[in-house]
Amino acid sequence: MMDVTEIQQILPHRYPFLLVDRILEVEPGKRIVGLKNVTVNEEFFQGHFPGKPVMPGVLIIEAMAQVGGVLLLREVPDRDQKLVYFMGIDEARFRKPVVPGDQIRFELEVLKRKATTCKLQGKAFVDGTLVAEAVILSAMVNR
Repeated sequence: MMDVTEIQQILPHRYPFLLVDRILEVEPGKRIVGLKNVTVNEEFFQGHFPGKPVMPGVLIIEAMAQVGGVLLLREVPDRDQKLVYFMGIDEARFRKPVVPGDQIRFELEVLKRKATTCKLQGKAFVDGTLVAEAVILSAMVNR
């Protein structure tokens, strides 16, 4: 298990763009499970949507990718010299809105990995219900 302080030792993201609160499980090189607590004071809720707050789908995918980034970077010895970039997002589906008070559980599995690229299958759940999923393609690059 990793808390937000340990996550910040791996990812370069910081407030307000760090979208991962905890890592629950890691199978190195294979799989990871992370959490995001969605609170009403998130900046994006001010405009999305006033009176009916819904977490933007693009930020759900970003949070999913950040969890995947922890998996990819945690074993890299010079990770402070690396970044993980999106190369593509395929098969993205949003099944149910995510709202303040929800806790998103992200489960990502490595589908294919090469030296600097990786393809991950990601799923997001709230209370055991699938709310979003996507196949994420990423590349590790030097800063």
